[in-house]
Amino acid sequence: MTSPADIPELAGLRAVVLGSTSGIGRAVALALADGGADVVIHGRTSREAAERVADEVRGKGRRAHVLMADLADREAGDRLVADAWDLWGGLDAWLQIAGADTLTGAAAKLSFEAKLDQLWAVDVVATMRLTRDVGRRMKDQGHGSIVTMGWDQAETGMEGDSGELYAATKGAVMAFTRSLALSLAPVVRVNAVAPGWIRTAWGDSAPRVWQERVLRETPLARWGTPEDVAHLARFLVSPGSAFLTGQILRINGGAVR
Repeated sequence: MTSPADIPELAGLRAVVLGSTSGIGRAVALALADGGADVVIHGRTSREAAERVADEVRGKGRRAHVLMADLADREAGDRLVADAWDLWGGLDAWLQIAGADTLTGAAAKLSFEAKLDQLWAVDVVATMRLTRDVGRRMKDQGHGSIVTMGWDQAETGMEGDSGELYAATKGAVMAFTRSLALSLAPVVRVNAVAPGWIRTAWGDSAPRVWQERVLRETPLARWGTPEDVAHLARFLVSPGSAFLTGQILRINGGAVR
């Protein structure tokens, strides 16, 4: 006989994780599945990568579905929300983890202006438009939780082109998150995670000077992992965080800036 203690805290939860084919997004999707949630996996270009993550979710005994969309395309984003909502008859959690990567690959060689265009379209505009849409639906439904993606240095700043770009765009997301939480309260909760130095694709190849900086600035003396962020995201959509909304939660190993 199954006791209440044996039932995962997210059992029955229907979640969407944007940007879940790799890195932090993938870790979040798997953490939610570990907690009992069914998960919609979102990708932009590689359906194969998205299906691999969906298979991992199914391997944990949960439902999974793949939806593809370029979040810089407003119409594609609108369709994504509508399709995700209709898939399982509503949604309980929406995690806007996706962001434009201007630190690695071909995008790293773009001009400041081109990077700004990408970051603004994906990290700011898509976050605002999609979470407002799904938030209204959740409010009509009577419940829901939204998680957005900030940055721990957005409020204090960091030198250089990337610091300027990410401080501006993630700062906008964090300010918007606080306001959306007020707009949707008391029915829907909205919070942001603000990671510090997390070892994703850029961290794996970062020069020695950056590796040393991470250790110097982080009291816990290590890089964070995608799984570290995923555990926090899982908590934020769980019943255990029922009295949290409008919060920016830094997950940065204790860094004080």
